[in-house]
Amino acid sequence: MTTQFKSKSKEPRIVKTIKDDIRNVKIKDDISGEYKELKEYFLTDDRKDELKTMGRFKTLFLTPWWILKALYFKLTPIRRLILLLGIVFMLFSIRSSSLESGGLTIDFLGFSFFSALLFLFIIALELKDKLHAKTELQEGRAVQSALKPEENPIVKGWDIWMYTRPANDVGGDLLDFMKLTESKYGISVGDVAGKGLSAALLMVKLQSTIRALVPDYSSLSEFGNKLNQIFCRDSLPRLFSSLTYIDMNAETGLLKILNAGHIPPLIIRKGKIESLEKKFPALGLIQNCKFQEQAVTLNPGEALFIYSDGLPEARNENGDFFGEGRLKNILLRNSNLTSQELGELVLSFVNQFKGPAKVYDDMTMAIVKNILI
Repeated sequence: MTTQFKSKSKEPRIVKTIKDDIRNVKIKDDISGEYKELKEYFLTDDRKDELKTMGRFKTLFLTPWWILKALYFKLTPIRRLILLLGIVFMLFSIRSSSLESGGLTIDFLGFSFFSALLFLFIIALELKDKLHAKTELQEGRAVQSALKPEENPIVKGWDIWMYTRPANDVGGDLLDFMKLTESKYGISVGDVAGKGLSAALLMVKLQSTIRALVPDYSSLSEFGNKLNQIFCRDSLPRLFSSLTYIDMNAETGLLKILNAGHIPPLIIRKGKIESLEKKFPALGLIQNCKFQEQAVTLNPGEALFIYSDGLPEARNENGDFFGEGRLKNILLRNSNLTSQELGELVLSFVNQFKGPAKVYDDMTMAIVKNILI
């Protein structure tokens, strides 16, 4: 008779984890970064403006107080009461420790223990909520990843590279590639207003709507009008989305373009860069807006660069923007590279410029290059 044992997953070891943390953590940089994130999340814009007018000494004391106050009001009622009880026990422990009577030593230890226990209980509850939300966001990100197109779609005579990176667990940037016929392809690059889960859900809806409508329309003008009507009807108030949709004829090099409030794509020709006009508002802003398509023909060696505002608006620690001028200079000097090489070069310049600064917005790029001979 054989006995089968179920394999147990190895739990992390506390001592090893502590050693790894000591080796990997950069105390000054990490604490400074965490503190900046606390201020960014908990302080209102008015509080941030007040801090700019204050001296360093006053800021040093007021900032933690405002953060703790904001944190307190974000707790649930029962957790606020538990926190107050923990503070009461902590004050009693301080009071009892200041008395000289040796008989109160047990009281001091008892109050300190219950105070620490209540604080740990609140931390455990908050961590549980965070981990639960993070699990759901990770599942949402997995769905978004499954809907993303291949990085290098294969189209005869064309060199295409596509890239998107969300600022958070899920993003509101749209990137899609469709094969409509043997010679006709569709590319979508969009940016839903806002961040987080609401923007991500609206982005998925926009993507599915585009895929459902495009095959039924030969005119991008009519397609844009219908898409805008649906977006106005179904989206939440004050939410909108910019969009660049490309109808690409792989045989002739003709690109029909619908631009709804998006950053104009850049045409990379020999020795110069042209920017298309942005004539129409984003989807969801004007109910009966009438869109018109634009047309561009890419000759062999020429490319179209489509991107979201997360690229030029990438910021470093000083708050400086990467900017369109720096982007155009990179594209102009390296137009001989393949689409993937050029895209990865732009990405490396952005990452180098940004450094350890926080990522504030999603970033999306698509490069379409004609290599027909």
